[in-house]
Amino acid sequence: MSAIASGLQWFVNLGASVMLPILLFIFALILRIKPSKAFKAGLMVGIGFIGLNLVISLLTKNLGPASHAMVRNFGMHLGTIDIGWPAASAIAYGTVLGSLAIPVGVITNVVLLLLGLTQTLDVDVWNYWHIAFTGSLVYAVSHSFSLGIFTMIVHVMIIYLLADMSAPYVQKQYGLDGISFPQGASAPGYVLALPLNWLMDRIPGINKIKLTPKTIQKRMGIFGDSGVMGLLIGIVIGILAKYSVTKTLQLGVSTAAVLVLMPRMVSLLMEGLTPISEGANELVQKHFPGRNLYIGMDSALAVGNETVLSASLLLVPITLLIAIILPGNHVLPFGDLATIPYMIAIMAAVFRGDIFRTLVGGIVDIILSLYIASWVAPLVTASAKAANFSLQGNTSISVLSDGGVWTTWVVVGLGKIMTWGGIGLIGVVTLALMIWYNKFHKKNQAKKTEPAA
Repeated sequence: MSAIASGLQWFVNLGASVMLPILLFIFALILRIKPSKAFKAGLMVGIGFIGLNLVISLLTKNLGPASHAMVRNFGMHLGTIDIGWPAASAIAYGTVLGSLAIPVGVITNVVLLLLGLTQTLDVDVWNYWHIAFTGSLVYAVSHSFSLGIFTMIVHVMIIYLLADMSAPYVQKQYGLDGISFPQGASAPGYVLALPLNWLMDRIPGINKIKLTPKTIQKRMGIFGDSGVMGLLIGIVIGILAKYSVTKTLQLGVSTAAVLVLMPRMVSLLMEGLTPISEGANELVQKHFPGRNLYIGMDSALAVGNETVLSASLLLVPITLLIAIILPGNHVLPFGDLATIPYMIAIMAAVFRGDIFRTLVGGIVDIILSLYIASWVAPLVTASAKAANFSLQGNTSISVLSDGGVWTTWVVVGLGKIMTWGGIGLIGVVTLALMIWYNKFHKKNQAKKTEPAA
């Protein structure tokens, strides 16, 4: 078992830019795509991910210090530090239980695909750290290894269900045909966005506001251009960070570069994914007529969208302000400020790319995330100690993204209160929703779209 876990960990440590091309190359060969075409497709995905990581690193490298400066300027003294998703993933995969998340996720995915209970083929195995995270938290509460494994199974079922349901929005808004986002920090935003979108559609005045990148550019001319918007937002953040004029202008240009370069990196990645997605659906249609297959990918594919990036950058200072004034909050936002684009990626798709609605939805999401992250902080701290993770002098740590997502609150909360009964109840409800969505809802939708005789 330890040898298998070590092998899996070595494979995961290769990183998405190497791991995904290998997986997709093998998958493409299974789909009977020509080896040369399969190799090039996998390589283009790797190149696209390297490009994405370079641009995201540019954002993080510049936004991180600016956020830290804003924290100091606001005089924030909150007891729990937000360590961010990179540290959280290290904690999640740092336990024996967490190291089993990948086989648990893959096996569950295959079983659900064979039973027709999901349409998502999740090739982004790195992101199974999300279920390793909740499994580790439940283990910290219950001290039951088997309950931790069961928690991971139930959590990944929830993620696949949400990925399937949100896929039509993702594909339409971002032009990502055949793609879904089974990403633990993004998929739950679908549930928040639906009622908020319904509500804003019915509030007089609010329902007339339409602020998409296209409408902004039409009304504001050059100031609505994505690069110019990035420049202005970066300058505002630099001013709030009390940067010098030189550093403020450098931050502005760097932010502008992120908004312009990110979509180009995504297009490179999609160049590699398209033939694989088409081949997968051809195979599914041949052997399972009437079924569609989504390729499950990281929501990083949506981070380059103008709405997502613009709203996310505006949410950085707003998040810090909310943390200061929110009663009962103990978390100091820091590590995950650069992760906000992932948190709102699916929400922005449901809001049809409307920047105003994405901002409103993002604010609601941040408020909920701060409360949940504050609640889960003792468990995150305990899990970090169990994984021999250095707290770097902090007595309490949490994670704004995964630690604050509502699925963590539901899964870990019921696991804490009801243990097996609570997690089992969530599993039964999720399974029932999967059966309803894939066996009945889809068929009814297909009948409605059939042409009349």
